[in-house]
Amino acid sequence: MGIINRLSEQLSNMIAAGEVVERPSGIIKELVENSIDAKATQISISAEQGGILSLSVVDNGTGMDAQDALLAFERHATSKIKESNDLWNIHTMGFRGEALPSIASVSHVRLRTNDGKEGTEVEIKYGKLDHASPIGTPRGTSIEVKNLFQKTPARFKHLKTPQYEFSLISDVVQKFALSHPEIAFTLHHDGKLTFRSSGSGSLREVIMQIYGREVAKSAISLQGKDQDYTIAGYAVQPQYNRATKYYMLLFINGRMVRSYRLQKAVADAYAPYLPKDRYPITVVNVSMDAQLVDVNVHPSKWEIRLSKEKQLERLLFDTVKQALETQISVPEAKPRREKETIQAQQFDFTYTNAPENTRVHESINQSFQKPPLEVKTMTLEDLLSSTQIQEPDVPYTSEPEHAPAPLPSFASDALPEPEKESQHASDDQRKDACDPPALNQTQSTSDEGSKAESSANKPSAFPQLQVIGQFHNCYIIAQGEAGLYIIDQHAAAERFHYEQFSEMIYSGKTEVQPLLIPITLEVPLQVVSALEQLNEKLAALGIHFELFGNHTLVCRELPVWLHDVEEKQYLQDMVDLFIKEETISIEQLRKGAIASLACHSSIRFHRPLTTNEMKQVIADLASCKQPYHCPHGRPTMIIMSEKELEKDFKRIL
Repeated sequence: MGIINRLSEQLSNMIAAGEVVERPSGIIKELVENSIDAKATQISISAEQGGILSLSVVDNGTGMDAQDALLAFERHATSKIKESNDLWNIHTMGFRGEALPSIASVSHVRLRTNDGKEGTEVEIKYGKLDHASPIGTPRGTSIEVKNLFQKTPARFKHLKTPQYEFSLISDVVQKFALSHPEIAFTLHHDGKLTFRSSGSGSLREVIMQIYGREVAKSAISLQGKDQDYTIAGYAVQPQYNRATKYYMLLFINGRMVRSYRLQKAVADAYAPYLPKDRYPITVVNVSMDAQLVDVNVHPSKWEIRLSKEKQLERLLFDTVKQALETQISVPEAKPRREKETIQAQQFDFTYTNAPENTRVHESINQSFQKPPLEVKTMTLEDLLSSTQIQEPDVPYTSEPEHAPAPLPSFASDALPEPEKESQHASDDQRKDACDPPALNQTQSTSDEGSKAESSANKPSAFPQLQVIGQFHNCYIIAQGEAGLYIIDQHAAAERFHYEQFSEMIYSGKTEVQPLLIPITLEVPLQVVSALEQLNEKLAALGIHFELFGNHTLVCRELPVWLHDVEEKQYLQDMVDLFIKEETISIEQLRKGAIASLACHSSIRFHRPLTTNEMKQVIADLASCKQPYHCPHGRPTMIIMSEKELEKDFKRIL
């Protein structure tokens, strides 16, 4: 007798439910997708006890007649597709026809629907039809799910606390609101309203409701297009960032998806503006021909396949990068306001008492009184003399503090000559405002032309700043039209040297120097077999590997600009990247080395600077293509607006 059994329809649905109905948030996702496909403009979601006790989704969509209401609970019954070719041209959220029967097999489901002609109620308890009858109900569809996994304790025990389960539901609903701002969503938990969107079609408005007003105000509009893809959405200014990548939201034709490669493209575009292990907030919707995407990968429809994924990665990277370069802003300082303290009540005993009691009462009163503060008056001359900047003997120039030696021959031509200022500069000259163009008048006409061209690509006009002084020999304090600027002197010099070295190295000239002791690397056979391809990729860097044994590569010379980098580790990272990506981004490989070189060559913290040296730092920063962040993603300056200062001093409320 055979041992293979044909599974019952109920058991098949329960197995399918393990893929589709993992937890309450999965049910909400499937039901809301059905509402969107029904062209609903208002969708209301309710949950009790995190959706474990009950869930409901109510919409004002097209609804169903009595026949379709019953047929919808049969497995693989759907109105979205009819033939095999439709699988490659899907324009709806759902299409598999598995959600409703899977949900009904592990819960108590009540469906009420009206197509504008008749109303129908269908009730199914754990896969068995209880009743189906006409009913009066508004147009649209209402589905209520109760007692999820009550008869499948093996699944029920994997659910977590109601608070955690509801947090997942809230996350899914908010993603729907971001992907479909034209639909009004409401979310209730245990009878309380927790989220509402207006359905006005404004994505920025939904971002404000979810992330707050400041984040929404700083959101940069994204617009990108090629022959296959159209990108729209918002990228938030880098100063508002998160510790995880879950805030980088991607939607393909309005469908929420997970794609590591597309997220990486967005993260790479933000890399120059964010510190390590910090991630941006983005909402990106990609529109494309439905035939370019395969959504039939997993029953939950989170995973997709793209036929031209690398092309989309490039477009996404370029779109986000261009938006950031043209609209980046100076981070604004937000002072932390201390909570107001309540003065302790002073006890006043007025009744007559014995002398010894009176002395006790007076000591009690005095214990609650703070000693008077000694206020020392200072004249304006005292204040100015206390903040006088002490000038060091060695003047600062825009050249690196520890210039790398030896530099390539072309490097000396690319470096601008530092301005030589008189040791006996007058006080009037020190009080002049910092004017970046005036500080570069000694450069050649060709340099002025190139700087003018690069300034055209800057995100915005660099503010005209007037140096006030230096704070703790670390930060340059300056004033501008927008407020008070605080400049990180090390980060500012680092950004200038980074762009200076980048220009030299990317010029195409690569000067190499032989190594006294060649560097050897142990590599897998995969790299040995592709050694010729690897060397082709590295030729632009001036790096060449030779085979040394069966599994060893040897490098006998390196570019001069790599001398301040951990050379062997850098070469190993290149090989690892080649193994992982099967290609090498020259820009990505050079970036780490140049950033390290710029860091070692810049002025340090706790170094006192003269007024003219501080002016030169600001002038160098103003000449940068991207002056607002150092190569490691940290801000070079922050601003305290006049309005914030007036608030802190209680001049305005």
